Amino acid sequence: MGIRRRSRELAVQALFYMDISKNDSQETVELFCDNFVHSKNAIPFFLELVNGVIDNRSEIDSIIERFSSHWKIGRMACVDRNIMRIAVYELLFCNDIPAKVSINEAIDIGKKFGTEESGAFINGILDSVSIALEKEKINIEVKANKTN
Repeated sequence: MGIRRRSRELAVQALFYMDISKNDSQETVELFCDNFVHSKNAIPFFLELVNGVIDNRSEIDSIIERFSSHWKIGRMACVDRNIMRIAVYELLFCNDIPAKVSINEAIDIGKKFGTEESGAFINGILDSVSIALEKEKINIEVKANKTN
């Protein structure tokens, strides 16, 4: 498994935990790292993803809701919404990662950690977000967080 894939999977797990516990403090991020991140190479990208999602969650969530048909973010499966949060963060801020890579990674991670329907659900929303970004139909104020 590549370093970025490992970072993404860890970020999904950390964001899932923070979502369920309703605690996205830096202490929680550090505690997660101390207990579950065993690859030092995975830490920089993991931290960029987790902190980027935390810092831009409301904007990311409104983008996801905008492109999901009649689904509020709170009604989505916790795993699916956190996978999509990471992918939308990547689409918005990680210019070195092609959109197709971010989307395919999200789909694969959704299939691994989600339900049978997760891959298709994630694909549908992220593909719509990607197309809107290409056509510059997403004009939202977001703040980038580079922790590495």
